Order: sequence, then structure tokens, then C-alpha cells
Amino acid sequence: MGLLDSFEQGLERAVNRAFAKTFRSGIQPVEIASALKRELDTKAAVVSRDRILAPNELAVLLSPADEERMRALGGALITELDTMLRTHASSQGYSLAGPLRITIRPNDEVTTGTVQIDSSTAEGQVEWRAVIDVNGRRYPLIKARTVLGRGSDADITVDDAGTSRAHVEILWDGERAMVRDLGSTNGSKLDGRPVKQSGLNDGQTITIGRTDIVFHVVPLAAPQTRRPTAPDRTTSTRILPQNGDWT
Repeated sequence: MGLLDSFEQGLERAVNRAFAKTFRSGIQPVEIASALKRELDTKAAVVSRDRILAPNELAVLLSPADEERMRALGGALITELDTMLRTHASSQGYSLAGPLRITIRPNDEVTTGTVQIDSSTAEGQVEWRAVIDVNGRRYPLIKARTVLGRGSDADITVDDAGTSRAHVEILWDGERAMVRDLGSTNGSKLDGRPVKQSGLNDGQTITIGRTDIVFHVVPLAAPQTRRPTAPDRTTSTRILPQNGDWT
């Protein structure tokens, strides 16, 4: 199964049931994903033997009608596009000069059912934040030690009868992460394998009880060289994924 096939199926599970009537015509989310991936491949430049630089700021230009349809998806679409594009960049060995930014904007010159991509490379200091996705919600790991479990005194409470009150802890020092089982009754898994203690990488899945917890490292700071612009309610930006808001 290809990357876009996986992306399309994941997006369908997440949102297409709720918005099936919205997408009877016009652009489809998977077409936006394909256009973004193609833009990275086209604009990637070999800087040295070990470095291929790709654009980190990408604006998706849609017709006003298509942009309005995409807006109905809220933050779900931007989250999926961001995850897909970072995965593609990593698999191709691309380097980004700063945090990945994806925006979606209406443009009167774009025909309904088509998509245009504008991209650029903006340098900046990147600050990274660890987050976890649990049952459709995203939690930032703001402490060096975060305990997850069924108990009310856990830092993040997991409503799952198969979990212990204090089931696992995630350690994060700003650069590296580790997961550690806290002597739970039913044990823990990392990417489907039993785990007591292990280093933790972006995209890995911790399972406690019947609950999957996906660990991510995301950029926190915007590029320093970016000019400030006036707020635009029609622009969606994926930089700080704290909630599902579109703007």
C-alpha cells in the first residue's frame, strides 16, 4: 500500500463519514496531499552529498468554493497533511530549513477542482515540543516526566478499564524521549511489542489496555525571518497543533 493510499484511507476514517455530502464535487483531500508531495519532490535541491533541502513553507491555493469545503474539516485536514508531508520528507532524506508550515487559502484565479501550491524556504530557529495523541485528543508533554493511567492523579488520565492507575511514564528532556512501564498489571506495548523501558521516536505507538498513544515531536517556533502579516481568517496554519481550530 502506497503512502497516498494510506493517507486517503486514514482521512476517510477520520472525517469523510461526517462530511460525505460536502465532497460531491470539487477538490479532494488526497489531491491536495499529492500536490504537496509533488511540490517537495520538484523543489528539493541537493546542497551537499548529505543534504537535500526542501521547502518548509507551502501555501495551498484553492478556489473559494473548494477552500470553503476544506474549511469544514477544521484542523483534521491540516494535521493529516502535516503528518503525511513530514513522513514523505523523512523517507526521501529531505532537510527543512525551519518548521514545516502548511496554509490553505482561497484564490479567485484557481479553478474549482484544481489546486496550486506556492512554496518557499524560510530559515529559523526550531524549537521542538513532544506531544501525544490519545483518543483523538492531542496533549503537549510540558514536564520532564508525564504519567499516564486510569487514576485521577495521573498527569494524563486514560479512560480504559484495562489500564492501571499509574500505567506508564514518558520522559522528555527537550531532545530525547523514553517510555517506561510502571509495573502495570496488563503490561505495555511499543509498536505492538511488549516493552518495559525503551527510547521513543517520532510516530511510535504505545499501547496500554486497549488504548493507543501516538508519540510525536512537532516544531513549536515559527521561522524568525518570516514577515509578520495581518491575521487572515481564511488561512489555516499548522505550526502549533494544540487544538482542532481551523484559524
